[in-house]
Amino acid sequence: MVHIGGGWDEVIGGEFEKPYYLELRSFLKKEYANGRVFPEMQNIFSALKTTPFDSVKAVIIGQDPYHEVGQAHGLCFSVQRDCKIPPSLRNIYKELEDDLGIPPASHGCLVSWAEQGVLLLNSVLTVREGQANSHKGKGWEIFTDEVIRKLGERDKPTAFLLWGGNAKQKAPLITSKSHLVLSCAHPSPLSAYNGFFGCRHFSKVNTFLSQNDIIPIDWEIKE
Repeated sequence: MVHIGGGWDEVIGGEFEKPYYLELRSFLKKEYANGRVFPEMQNIFSALKTTPFDSVKAVIIGQDPYHEVGQAHGLCFSVQRDCKIPPSLRNIYKELEDDLGIPPASHGCLVSWAEQGVLLLNSVLTVREGQANSHKGKGWEIFTDEVIRKLGERDKPTAFLLWGGNAKQKAPLITSKSHLVLSCAHPSPLSAYNGFFGCRHFSKVNTFLSQNDIIPIDWEIKE
């Protein structure tokens, strides 16, 4: 039985006993035993462990973890401090500066966002080294759909940022009228100019939170 804490066990703990997850667990045991998989096993659920269920104010949905050595640590779009900032995150920083005037950070670790209630959740939580999407379709999507569904059912006003086609597919899971759902292109260099740049999602989230008497996010990345 996986123990996450932060109120998540009561909300999604039942998933770990379902047939799809038991199959996924068996697959992951082989993957970690026979090759290099990211993130490290103890960091698979870092997004949930860092942002308790009741603390979630905003959700950013990624695709799957970075697949090169030293990058992934369980939070979507985030990399470990000593790692080069990936192109998509550079574009996120560019939009953040254009939107709120916050200059780009010198590193790519987004833990400070997660600790304030921004759930940084990938749709797929593991990946084989050097092979993007290698764990797609193995069961993680069922699990993360349930996470989004549970958050989407809450009455607590929450902002959902759906960047790109994969993230937009989660929209039907967000059922409460209390929420703000923002969609745009993915921040990847291949698509950022098709609607990510200029989306102003960071300021829109804070306006929404303030209107609902919720403390806004300090989007400035701490050095």
